[in-house]
Amino acid sequence: MALPIRLKVNRREHQDAVEPRLLLVHYLREVLGLTGTHIGCETSLCGACTVLVDGEAVKSCTVLAVQADGAEVTTIEGLAHDGKLHALQEGFWSEHGLQCGFWTPGMIMTGCQILARNPNPTEEAIREGLEGNICRCTGYQHIVNAVQSAGRQLRKTSAAAGR
Repeated sequence: MALPIRLKVNRREHQDAVEPRLLLVHYLREVLGLTGTHIGCETSLCGACTVLVDGEAVKSCTVLAVQADGAEVTTIEGLAHDGKLHALQEGFWSEHGLQCGFWTPGMIMTGCQILARNPNPTEEAIREGLEGNICRCTGYQHIVNAVQSAGRQLRKTSAAAGR
């Protein structure tokens, strides 16, 4: 028995009928075609499936699509605005935090939450914030540098806007 859901994903309204056991990660990938959210472990250990739900980083392999009914979801595809990459996407590019790229979307989405909570985090705070995400290709320093770089960019942008 399919259940109706309505949610906003990347600033666009969606209404669908989904099976009650459909995971949010599968809804995003299979129903909406947003394949930037990756499936790494399906046990919530790796963080590759991390998205923002109402501004909070969540592992979408642990959330049912019906639980997201009424929520606002942001995936890696929704971070860029008007063809301009988000500061974290730019940071990962300029600081070489990408490596193979498989784990990058989850790292970036978690980085969004880290910077939303503290726009000037210490290296220790960044490492602690990223603890639920793994990357098998790096020693994490470039990822930490990318989050710090994005924080600096966001602070500059905010200061220039007079906020």
